[in-house]
Amino acid sequence: MHAVDRETDRFDVARAKGASAQAPYLALSLAINPAGVTELLAEQAGALADAPAFATLSRADHDPALCDPLRRLLDLLDAPRDAPMLAPLVRREIVWRLWASALGPAPRQVGLVDTHAARIGRATAHIRDLDAETMRVADLAALAGMSVPGFHSHFKAVTTMRPVQFQKQVRLQEACRRLIAAEEVARVGFAIGYESLSQFSRDYRRLFGAPPGRDAAAIRAQLVPEPALP
Repeated sequence: MHAVDRETDRFDVARAKGASAQAPYLALSLAINPAGVTELLAEQAGALADAPAFATLSRADHDPALCDPLRRLLDLLDAPRDAPMLAPLVRREIVWRLWASALGPAPRQVGLVDTHAARIGRATAHIRDLDAETMRVADLAALAGMSVPGFHSHFKAVTTMRPVQFQKQVRLQEACRRLIAAEEVARVGFAIGYESLSQFSRDYRRLFGAPPGRDAAAIRAQLVPEPALP
């Protein structure tokens, strides 16, 4: 499963075990605009209970009330004349349905400016910008406006990882993106901060299940154009 951020052309790569051409794994990824969430929060203040603490990665059972607008948004892919007018309304409905679902706390946090999640978001954005530079947790904590112990606690609550684990995963995802673009394995490993090519290969295989060169070749062979949601 491959997703491309249309703003930055960055690849996000995930793996679905057991999927095949005969039994494909189907998924939908929908980005939520924080500005739209903030606007809805202002309009509907008090309409929903305060959001409790939440994990960044959450799941819930099938909800027909949420699946219906998602289906209508997909249908607009085949209605280019209607999409500019109707897609924003359907997206707004999806956000509202999410709020009313078991996943409600997470999308509500997206629209809040000074939550712990927002502060950790500033730190994760900084980690993504570091490339091969050295990461200092004290600097990240200061950026988030937290003590170092508090930062460690909130970082793991939001990302489910420690900062060093998050940085390693970000770097390996960047390596995957570069390898898909046919860059040399050794050059990529050194570019993302590894001093040992063998360590890079071990870490890459541990995350993605195959050596860097073989994995990238397999992904390139499977890539197909994906339609952009309206």
